[in-house]
Amino acid sequence: MLYKVALLFDYIKYLLLAKTRHGTHSPFVYAFADRVLYQKYENPVFYDIELIRQKMLQSPTKVNMLDLGAVEKKTYQSTVQKIAASAAKNSKYAKLLHRICAAYSPEYCIELGTNLGISAMYQASGLQNGHLYTLEGNPKLLEIANYNFEKTGLQEKITSIEGNFDQSLPLLLSQLPRVDYAFIDGNHRKDATLHYVDLIWQKCHNHSILILDDIRWSGEMEEAWHILEKDSRFHVSIDLFMVGILFVRKEQEKENFILRF
Repeated sequence: MLYKVALLFDYIKYLLLAKTRHGTHSPFVYAFADRVLYQKYENPVFYDIELIRQKMLQSPTKVNMLDLGAVEKKTYQSTVQKIAASAAKNSKYAKLLHRICAAYSPEYCIELGTNLGISAMYQASGLQNGHLYTLEGNPKLLEIANYNFEKTGLQEKITSIEGNFDQSLPLLLSQLPRVDYAFIDGNHRKDATLHYVDLIWQKCHNHSILILDDIRWSGEMEEAWHILEKDSRFHVSIDLFMVGILFVRKEQEKENFILRF
């Protein structure tokens, strides 16, 4: 209850500080807001993905869960229905991920936290010549996600990797020439988040994009975000309240932006 009250106050503060594209003085951020953030279009694949979401929202299939991203690791049983309702990325933000992938055409893309595959499908459907490597620690969730990828015909654009991020991410990074894009979800601890960013940074370049999900999911995540938005490695940070975006862009003066979304 206290967290919900704090989140409400955070949201009110965000609304007071957030700007639209016309309130920014950065040509790059203005273009991002104009071309990506506020661009509204529907891709036919969105209908297929949302149809899959609706079916999962009605699925009573039970799943054994190990919450590796919680402050205290715990095992419990849930259903696909509950997971789809609480953990799958909602369409507003999922479509944003699609538009980012479509606008910047990354080739080597990473997602930490496949879950049921909703966000992976949105991202992969936005890729032109790119490929998404999505990592998940729960084999049952990955099985469901892989089935969903085949249903939308996106399996050729997605490689799913099972295992704890601490082992699977370094191994994947050792096999990739670079990282153009990364969506970090699935572990909401401060130290883990910062560690994964540090690992991914080793393969980043000037045009790399890092996206953090649920930056206000907990006090730890909010603290991690504030550390990263001040990090000198990233010259542009964009706060969308629940999602934070980091751009390297060394040629640009370091600035932090809060944009209304």
